[in-house]
Amino acid sequence: MKLCNTAAAMSIFLSLTGRVASFIPSATRYAVNKSVASTSTLQNLSAFTSKSVIHSSTSRFMATKEAPVEEKADVLPTNDDEDLLKIRHSSAHVMAMAVQQVFPEAQTTIGPWIDNGFYYDFYFPETTDEETGETIPSRKLSDSDLKTVKKAMDKICGKNYPITREEVSREEAKARIEAIGEPFKLEILESIKTEPITIYHIGEEWWDLCAGPHVESTGKIPKKAIQLQNVAGAYWRGDENREMLQRIYATAWKEVPQLKAYKKMLVEAKKRDHRVLGKQLDLFSIQEDAGGGLVFWHPKGSKIRTKIEDFWKEAHIEDGYDIIYTPHIANLNLWKTSGHNDFYRDGMFQQMEVENEEYQIKPMNCPFHCLMYADELRSYRDLPIRWGELGTVYRYERSGTLHGLMRVRGFTQDDAHIFCLPDQLQDEIVGVLNLIETILSRFGFDDYEIMLSTQPDKSVGSDDIWESATAALEGALKRKGWEYGIDDGGGAFYGPKIDIKIRDAIGRTWQCSTVQCDFNLPERFGLEYVSAEGVKERPIMVHRAIFGSIERFFGILVESTAGEFPFWLAPTQLKLLPVTDAVKPFCQEIARKAKRMGLRVDVDRGTERLGKQIRNAEKARVPVMAVVGMKEMESGSLAVRSRKLGDLGSFSIDDLLEELVRADDEAIEMTTIGAIEVKAEEEKSEE
Repeated sequence: MKLCNTAAAMSIFLSLTGRVASFIPSATRYAVNKSVASTSTLQNLSAFTSKSVIHSSTSRFMATKEAPVEEKADVLPTNDDEDLLKIRHSSAHVMAMAVQQVFPEAQTTIGPWIDNGFYYDFYFPETTDEETGETIPSRKLSDSDLKTVKKAMDKICGKNYPITREEVSREEAKARIEAIGEPFKLEILESIKTEPITIYHIGEEWWDLCAGPHVESTGKIPKKAIQLQNVAGAYWRGDENREMLQRIYATAWKEVPQLKAYKKMLVEAKKRDHRVLGKQLDLFSIQEDAGGGLVFWHPKGSKIRTKIEDFWKEAHIEDGYDIIYTPHIANLNLWKTSGHNDFYRDGMFQQMEVENEEYQIKPMNCPFHCLMYADELRSYRDLPIRWGELGTVYRYERSGTLHGLMRVRGFTQDDAHIFCLPDQLQDEIVGVLNLIETILSRFGFDDYEIMLSTQPDKSVGSDDIWESATAALEGALKRKGWEYGIDDGGGAFYGPKIDIKIRDAIGRTWQCSTVQCDFNLPERFGLEYVSAEGVKERPIMVHRAIFGSIERFFGILVESTAGEFPFWLAPTQLKLLPVTDAVKPFCQEIARKAKRMGLRVDVDRGTERLGKQIRNAEKARVPVMAVVGMKEMESGSLAVRSRKLGDLGSFSIDDLLEELVRADDEAIEMTTIGAIEVKAEEEKSEE
């Protein structure tokens, strides 16, 4: 297994952050999560810190000499390239300054660095359209506006203004913000609970509430390696009742070749868009008549999904898990007990009334597993218990945030929960990591980025149990020999966790696997076991998912393979191409035999010329084709063609089918049909 080492890797853009991944949102309305002001979300955005402020902006004040940045105050994740993130962070400030130079009426809000670059949200005071009477922003940013803003940014960089840090009191910060008329900054200031307030200045021209750190001067920003990309909409604080902002997305790199490589990757990513390929290959659809974010799996997509799920189940059963099934709805009281009704209400659909009682469609599977555990008194001898479920859940997502299979309202989580003794925890985590490696490698993913998240300021459970659980997770990672970063304070309030991102074929990373300790639900549900001493104790509960969700993983797989699935997953593994109508019954006989052997085989209708049949099969990403004419029917052989290697020669029917079955069972070579192609390559080399 290869592990991502960002500090050492230096190849083009992949090395710079260790996460070249995310798509740049293109929706015209992009809702910021409502919890954007919460401590955990602010940390995740990296636009905030739990101690102070936001990467945002106001304007024009005098500076003091920059103070040293304390190590503990560093807002940058430890496994990223800090110099690059300083560039992105400072570039966001420079862009905000440029926007206000070009459009003085613009008000600033927040502007964090993100994967691949940064963004900044602006508010333009609203006016009334004289013709329609509608309320509209005084200016709607266009592509030509972005060019103007970029030119202004280049001038700012060219003047090499010093970027300096100043500490002020809350009262002083408030007075300065009020003086320049930045109402959104006042809201940000109110969310900051500690003092002093830190401000960063660009020369004597402009300033911003910010925790830092930054580059030393605007001249340190490689202006030619920065590109403004697009404008999207975002509600302030993610509240649809609040102001609509205009968000400018940008990408920023250390060097021009890195920008070029990133742009090349974007072009490739567009070709691989799972929404486009899903339609072209007839895999799935979103039927708007049924509602957004609800996936319809077509026969070909269903075949792939079935193979994925069957493999998942087999791997779990072999690893000592029991597969369970739980309902799709439950009495609302269950969600009150679990705490979801209080803390996750915005992500849940409205409850329904059944016989004068309220029921809730499930957003998560874990409370059901807790009920099953609590159904009987457990002994320490019963532990560990490992339960896995491919459980479909439903979560409310705003329509503007839905994105193909990546962000949906109904999806199937590959959930599993482990209930174990404290001294079993590390071994169980090692077992989970082994299983993650086994399953992901089957799909060709063996390059990971790993993060261990530790106890946040607000948490449940004693410090001792947190330290013990964190040590168990870290010990498991060390036993695996895996490199990992530490997100200090980034754990959930109920336990530490390990997050694993996978790297796809074009270098993007995707969050998939999670291993999460939970000290909260065992307490809420009163889960117990009887210890060896006869005392009732709380078990340790571990949540874990490997794919995250079937839908999202499927989308990632489509894009990573460009729709050219490994042989064992291909919806059609073998396509029989009849040359004449006379051989069609023979083709159907072969197909029936192959299907009885477990292969997925189709017979072309034979209404097109052979060349067109081949092109159609290749366009459909069929890995193996067999041409069947009178000669083949008489000899009992097949003229085999590989999508990868072209013509492979003649094979007996039995030899071909047996080899394909072996390739299917063993997932040989992932993108080939196994030894047949190896044999063909050897024959070609001998010639």
